[in-house]
Amino acid sequence: MKVLNLIPQRSSRRRMLRGCGAILGLPWMESAIPRTLRAEDKAAESATGVPAGRPPVRSAFIYFPNGVWEKSWTPEKSGRDYELSPTLQPLAEVKDDVLVLTGLDKKHSHGGDGHYAKTANFLTGMPVTKTTGKNISSGGISVDQLMAQHTSQFTPLPSLELGTEPVISGIDSNVGYTRLYGSHVSWQSPTRPVAKEINPRLVYERLFGQRVSNDPARSESYRNLLDFVLEDARQLRPRLGRDDQFKMDEYLDSVRAVERRIEFSMQQKPRDWQPSVALAETMPPRPGVPADFREHIAIMLDLMVLAFQTDSTRVASMMFANDVSGRNFSFVEGVSGSHHELSHHENNQAKIAQYERINRWHVEQFAGMVKKLKSIPEGDGTLLDNCMILFGSSISDGNRHDPDNLPVLLGGHGGRTLQSGQHLQSKGNVPLCNLYVSMLDRMGVEVEQFGDSTKRLLDPAG
Repeated sequence: MKVLNLIPQRSSRRRMLRGCGAILGLPWMESAIPRTLRAEDKAAESATGVPAGRPPVRSAFIYFPNGVWEKSWTPEKSGRDYELSPTLQPLAEVKDDVLVLTGLDKKHSHGGDGHYAKTANFLTGMPVTKTTGKNISSGGISVDQLMAQHTSQFTPLPSLELGTEPVISGIDSNVGYTRLYGSHVSWQSPTRPVAKEINPRLVYERLFGQRVSNDPARSESYRNLLDFVLEDARQLRPRLGRDDQFKMDEYLDSVRAVERRIEFSMQQKPRDWQPSVALAETMPPRPGVPADFREHIAIMLDLMVLAFQTDSTRVASMMFANDVSGRNFSFVEGVSGSHHELSHHENNQAKIAQYERINRWHVEQFAGMVKKLKSIPEGDGTLLDNCMILFGSSISDGNRHDPDNLPVLLGGHGGRTLQSGQHLQSKGNVPLCNLYVSMLDRMGVEVEQFGDSTKRLLDPAG
C-alpha cells in the first residue's frame, strides 16, 4: 500500500489521516492543512469545538495506588510563590507547567473498605456497591469515558486504557469486596469496566498497525514498520514546510526508538552482561510484558505521548499498579519492601522514609512525561500546551486510607486555558469532580454536573 496514493494534493489533515492512519499515524503538521477547508471539513472541525487549524486538547488520567506521606507532599504555601515540597522536587524543571491541587475530596468514598471503594470511583466520584462480584457498580461512567464518547468520532481510537498488572478477580475476604474494583479506574458504565492493556507491544500495534506475528513469513514482511512506509514518507516530506519536515523526522525517530525499546525489553534470551541492580519483582513477568517494572512504566508513558502526538486518541488512562498490589520497590535506593506494606507505616519513621522515596519516584515518572510533551512542537507551541495530564491517587495517607485532601497534580495547559505554576489549595473538602467538570469544559463536553460536583474548580481562564 502506498501512503501517498491515498493523500490528495489538497486535502485536510483529517482526510490525510483517513488515508494513512491504518499504517502510520502522523503528528500535527500545519503545512498539511490547506488554506481553504471544504465545507464538510469546516463542519467537522466545528463539531470538535476546536477552531480550524488549531490542535485539539487531550486528557490523560494517571493513577498510582496507596496514597502519599502528606507532610512531604503538600507545599506549605499556596499560589504562585509556593515552594516545592520534598516529594515534589522532581517537578523543578516543569514547575510552571503543573498545577498542584490539594484539599480535594471524594465524599462517596468515606464509607466502605480501605482501598476498593476508593479506587473504583477515582474517575466517577460516585458510591461503589459493596459486592463479592455479582452486581458490581462504580456508581457511574468515568470522566475519561465521557470524554471519549465526545471525541471518538474524530480519532482512530476512542481511548487508551493502560496498566502494568493484570486484572485480579476473586474476593478479598478481609473486607467483602471483589478484587475487580482494585484493577479498574475507567468505566463505560457503572457495571462495565474498560479492559486495560498491559502489553506494550499490543498497544504499539493498536497505534501503528499489526507488525509482529508468529508466522515467520508474515513477521519478515512486517519486519520494521518504519521501513515499510519510509519510501512514501520521503516522498511526502518535500511537500511539507521546513519546520514540518523537521517534525516528521523527529517523530519517525521517536517511533523507531519506542519500537526498539519494546523489542529489547521483551528479549527472552539472557544477555551477555547483567546489571548488578536486581529487578526486585514479587511476581514473574507475563509473556510479552517487560520484566523490569521501570522500563514497563517508561514505555507505556511514551506510548501515551505518541498516541497524543499523532492524534490517534485524545483520551487515555493508566494505572501504575492495581490497588493492594504487592509490587516490590527495592529498585528504589533506600527501599526494601512493597509499596502497599510500606504505606501502612503506622507512623514508623523507617517505613515513612521508604514510603516517601516511593512517592518521589512516582512523581519523577510524571515529571518525565511532562518534559517529553513539552519537548514536542505543535502548532505555534508545544504538545504540552494542548494537554491535561492528571496524576493522582484515590487516598491521601495510605495508613489512614482517607479519601480527602487527595494528592493530585495536573500537568499541561489545556489549550492554553490553565494558569499553571500554582499550588491551588481548596478549603472544606471540595469535590474532586469539580476538577473533572473543568476538564470536561476544555474537552468540549458540555455538562452542568459530573459525579458529586458542586461547581467548576477552574474557570475558563484557569
